[in-house]
Amino acid sequence: MPIKIPNKLPATATLESENIFVMTETRAMTQDIRPLKILLLNLMPTKIETETQLARLLGNTPLQVDLELMQVSSHEARNASPEHMLSFYTTFSEVKFRYFDGLIITGAPVERMPFEEVDYWDELCRIMEWSKTHVHSTFHICWGAQAGLYHHYGIPKIDLPEKLSGVYEHEVVRRSSMLMRGFDDVFDVPQSRYTSVPLEAVEACPDLKILAVSERAGLYAAATEGGRQVFITGHSEYDADTLRKEYERDVKIDPATPVPEHYFPGDDPSREPVDTWRAHANLLYHNWMNYFVYQTTPYDVSRIRPVSEDFVREEA
Repeated sequence: MPIKIPNKLPATATLESENIFVMTETRAMTQDIRPLKILLLNLMPTKIETETQLARLLGNTPLQVDLELMQVSSHEARNASPEHMLSFYTTFSEVKFRYFDGLIITGAPVERMPFEEVDYWDELCRIMEWSKTHVHSTFHICWGAQAGLYHHYGIPKIDLPEKLSGVYEHEVVRRSSMLMRGFDDVFDVPQSRYTSVPLEAVEACPDLKILAVSERAGLYAAATEGGRQVFITGHSEYDADTLRKEYERDVKIDPATPVPEHYFPGDDPSREPVDTWRAHANLLYHNWMNYFVYQTTPYDVSRIRPVSEDFVREEA
């Protein structure tokens, strides 16, 4: 099934060239189908690249998705044109009285700052609180996962000795989880961050279930019972060359920047990296969309229950 995206969104041409079934707003108006309403809060500086990566994964599920893009109003995007942001992005004030089947909160390059010093932290907290009553399932990525764990459960982030950058093996530890359904026992995930989440703090939280971990990268996936809140610390959505672009950017600032681990063949940055996580990424988003959104969201999206009233005892 297609993903419905705004008319003229730059991602359209890229997705169509990859045989991803996309549908513009104009065409979608002719169909009498209740699409899943997914809101993407894009905090990444590479707006168009992130839009394309996530639209690709959402569009590769058998469900019709109505994707809406949102930005924080308390921070000005520096790497996307004002015209792009004005044309395709909404703000929280414009959606706060609406309901959504799913919300994705991306990572952001602010992880070395205390949460409270991020200029849009207060706005993000309002959005995360709002999601508990207006969103059926919220999917947090990387720094977005750290922010969600801190806001909802008081779990802090900790600084790493050096940047964690590369592609790492991860292991499923909760096989009964529907989010992990169909996963190999061991699977690859790109990681790119300076901070981590203490695993013991997540284990001690009675509301959370740990689903997958990495010996090198730590926590990868955790969720609440029923999947109303999902936390993913890695970047499964990354393209094959995203880590390379980050590495080349960092080398210009610091020539001693280490090469991303287990990424370039032979650790040689002149060689093309190989994507070893694409199948897992598609399965991750397919499972989230199917089991935690489509299968359990009410047909009338305005009847979404607050998280505090959610007594579903399905496996996370």
